[in-house]
Amino acid sequence: MTKPMLRALAGERLATPPVWLMRQAGRYLPEYRAVRAEAGSFLDLCYRPDLAAEVTLQPIRRYPLDAAILFSDILVVPQALGRRLWFVENEGPKLAPIEAAAEIEALDPERIHTTLAPVYETVSRVREALPETVTLIGFSGAPWTLACYMIDGQGSKEFMKTRAFALSEPRAFELLIDRLEQAIVAYLGRQIEAGAEVVKLFDSWAGVLPPAGFERFCKAPLDRIVRAVKAAHPSVPVIAFPRGVGANYAAFAADVPVDGLALDTTVPMAWAASTLNPKITLQGNLDPVTLMVGGLPLDEAVDRIRAAMAERAHVFNLGHGVLQWTDPENVTRLLRRLKGTAG
Repeated sequence: MTKPMLRALAGERLATPPVWLMRQAGRYLPEYRAVRAEAGSFLDLCYRPDLAAEVTLQPIRRYPLDAAILFSDILVVPQALGRRLWFVENEGPKLAPIEAAAEIEALDPERIHTTLAPVYETVSRVREALPETVTLIGFSGAPWTLACYMIDGQGSKEFMKTRAFALSEPRAFELLIDRLEQAIVAYLGRQIEAGAEVVKLFDSWAGVLPPAGFERFCKAPLDRIVRAVKAAHPSVPVIAFPRGVGANYAAFAADVPVDGLALDTTVPMAWAASTLNPKITLQGNLDPVTLMVGGLPLDEAVDRIRAAMAERAHVFNLGHGVLQWTDPENVTRLLRRLKGTAG
């Protein structure tokens, strides 16, 4: 096994941790902005394999990164299940909100592959074009986070509508989680068959859940998904990112059989290193704002994370995605500092 990312996810502690960045293909790169303009819309970019493959590969050409992550969006899964999805400039994604159990019963996981076939083609194209040392990561949103968008209809700080629906319509909400689990397992399986070497589950809004909700709607569904994916593809590592769950990271790491656990910016890395399941490789967790600022604060933050993770298998990453205002040269500085080549 020669790929550093796969070695780290197998539990090996490397002298220099492998590194990739969430949202490493994005608006901070001028070459991405050019392709985005050519595509016409964000969804057109996601569903055009030639362009989606190109933007996936752009940061790999520019930087010595150890992994590429498929360029797509978590909300293609609800769209593939039959929900209307569109993006509003400077506002983000919008979905026709679910308001009744009948709308959930109409969701059909069997139909997703026709809609998502272009995504699988993107995976194949990228895998074929990647350098032999670079790992390809596929991904999906997690059931709770997808449900939040499907019921609230858009992004939110609290997702109160979804939380209220889960409490007031428990049978319908459980059905929604079940349909999403089925779709996600199938979606990740097809990505793996197309060439993804690692898959990652993004539960971006897990942090809004109270303890009982965390157990029921974040941890339990992700546990079932991870076990299903591993049963079908036992050699493929799985990373989970239950963002914002604080001390609940410990319970998650103890019970869910992931290979990697991504940590958000708020998690003290020394605590994570000493507390979380030692069999799991930790990923993270540089503050994206620190990367945006650059300079000495960036150098110091990189050094702190390296020191905290000295005795753990570690994949260096951010605690959330690269901000669009980030100078691309700051990523170069980060990688030089991390790899010991700073001038």
